[in-house]
Amino acid sequence: MNKHTNNAPAKKKKKDSVFTRVNKWLHLWLGLVSGVIVLIVCLTGCIWVFNEEITGLLQPETKVERQDKPVLMPSQLAAIAKRNYPDLVPSYANYQQGRTVNLSLRGAKDEGRRGGGGVTLKMNPYTGEVVAKEVRKKGETDFFRFILNGHRFLWMPYAIGRPIVNYGTMVFVVLLITGLIWWYPKKWNKSTVDKSFKIKWGASFKRVNLDLHNVFGFYSLLFLLAIALTGMVYGIKWYSEGLYWVTSGGEKLTEFKRLESDSLQAGKFYKPEVAMDLAWNKVIAKHPKSAGFYYNYPDTSKSKSSISITVYPNQGQFYNSQGYTFDQHTLKELKREDAYAVEYANAGFGNKLRKMNYDIHVGSILGFPGKVLAFLAALIGASLPITGFLIWYGRKFKKKKPAKVAVLPIKKIEQVPVPV
Repeated sequence: MNKHTNNAPAKKKKKDSVFTRVNKWLHLWLGLVSGVIVLIVCLTGCIWVFNEEITGLLQPETKVERQDKPVLMPSQLAAIAKRNYPDLVPSYANYQQGRTVNLSLRGAKDEGRRGGGGVTLKMNPYTGEVVAKEVRKKGETDFFRFILNGHRFLWMPYAIGRPIVNYGTMVFVVLLITGLIWWYPKKWNKSTVDKSFKIKWGASFKRVNLDLHNVFGFYSLLFLLAIALTGMVYGIKWYSEGLYWVTSGGEKLTEFKRLESDSLQAGKFYKPEVAMDLAWNKVIAKHPKSAGFYYNYPDTSKSKSSISITVYPNQGQFYNSQGYTFDQHTLKELKREDAYAVEYANAGFGNKLRKMNYDIHVGSILGFPGKVLAFLAALIGASLPITGFLIWYGRKFKKKKPAKVAVLPIKKIEQVPVPV
């Protein structure tokens, strides 16, 4: 045997390429910078996904059995509300199949601004009975509005918090991509496959934490990318316009413009309460079996205000909704020209994708199972900054154990008799 065999120098670890080092650096520091943002946005997203289901469970009195007769028209709901709250005016009525109508009332000078206070009446759509009511003081929000405010702008002033969330979401997309590159095994063998796809629950805390970050991160990657990319549509203008341009084959995204009534026709044709019901009847005749309607009352103190009605054919889904806008004086239908105005069945790919954006974002595009998937993905997304921080902290500040000195066993020396 060669005498140097036991003292042979260990093989030097191969250095990472420049690309790998840059990728790891980006993943680490972008993760540390955006961790709190990702945590809050994902946690609030988890809760918001099931806002309708949770509200229904907590308010069983709002469940109404469907009857084979017409529901009350908007003017009838407004008349009932006026008897109880003469100083308030109707803002909108939300009709949902199997539920009470939510009629929102506001102060005459509030102009529909959120946080301006008001009352929401939950009314039986067939009898007009007020089943429950919610009174909001100025600046007060309910639980789910509080959650949504955190999700959209971190409970900060809107002008500050909104850009932070928007570009924090973009950073999260970069983190998902750099994380996938870091996760990808250099060699595909049994050992690397087990580390990449399985969690070793019986191992040490550090190993389980590392597995939770890597394995769960990989399995939720596509869902989190879909959620993040659709979320950016709402806040980053250049991204929204660019995505539409690419998916529509080079078309320019038309911005939403509020349609106005012809003020010169005021008082010539219909009284406001008559116009409200006639517009309602027109829409209900076209969509008698729809699961929901959102009726936006005109501000009768403003002659340019219009009547708008949105139809939701499927319960819990918004992608195939259809909107109608009417002149409150002449009942002429006003045509919108933005991306959401086109009927889903007749829309091109870019417009269909734009109309599906919210449903993809919350998972409802796949129905209730899709919501469950979105909830789980967002929950994993919220865990990634925590597990990632623990990995970094453990490696950066772990206590180095003193090296053990190998003690060779002392061989017993045999005593040799000395000759006299």
